[in-house]
Amino acid sequence: MSKKPNSATSRLKQDYLRLKRDPVPYITAEPLPSNILEWHYVVCGPENSPYEGGYYHGKLVFPREFPFKPPSIYMITPNGRFKTNKKLCLSISDFHPDTWNPAWSVSTILTGLLSFMLEKSPTLGSIETTDYDKRQFAYQSLDYNLKDKCFCDLFPEIAAEMQVEIVKRNATKNIALEQQKNLQAIEQPSSLQSCITNLCVIIGFAAFAFTVKYVMKTSASETE
Repeated sequence: MSKKPNSATSRLKQDYLRLKRDPVPYITAEPLPSNILEWHYVVCGPENSPYEGGYYHGKLVFPREFPFKPPSIYMITPNGRFKTNKKLCLSISDFHPDTWNPAWSVSTILTGLLSFMLEKSPTLGSIETTDYDKRQFAYQSLDYNLKDKCFCDLFPEIAAEMQVEIVKRNATKNIALEQQKNLQAIEQPSSLQSCITNLCVIIGFAAFAFTVKYVMKTSASETE
C-alpha cells in the first residue's frame, strides 16, 4: 500500500516538471502545496471561441493508484459548458477507467479537457447553453474567480491580470456612460428647441386664423 502513493507522487512530480517545460496552450495548472494528488487548473478562453476573455478554474483529483487509474475532473467556474463541482464524464476521467491509458500525463488530460470543452458533444456533466450564454459566463468569470481564495493563492499572476482587466472594463464602461450623458445633454436642448418651434407654429396659425376672422367680420360690417 505504501508504494502506491509514492508511485503516484513520483509520477505527478515528473508530470509537473514536463508541464513547466512544455506548457499546454491556454491552460495553467498547479498542485496543492499540501496535497500533490489534487491539482487545480485555469483555462484561458481561446480566441474566436465563445469562451474568449474568460478564465475557467477547475481541479483534477488523482487516485493513489495513478497512473494506473484515471483522475476525477471537475469544473468550478460557471462556464455554460459543464456543470460546476460535478464529476465530468470524459474518456480521460474516472468515469471510463476502461479507456484510460497509464501513459497519459497531466498534459494529456488537460489537452483533452480543453478539446472537449470546445466541442458541443453532450456527456454526463455537460449542459446545453447558447454561445451568447457562454460569452456572458466568460465576462462574469473574472469577478467569480477573484472571490475564490484557493484560485488567488494558487494563481496570483493570473489573478493580478484579471484585476487589471476588470479595471479596464470599468474604465471603458464609465467612459461609455459619460458619453451617453453628454449625448443626452446635447439632445435635450434640441428637444426643447423643437417644442418651442412647434409652439411658435401653433401660435402663428392661431394668430393668422384670428386675423382672417377679424378681417372677414370687419368686411361684413362695412358692407352692411
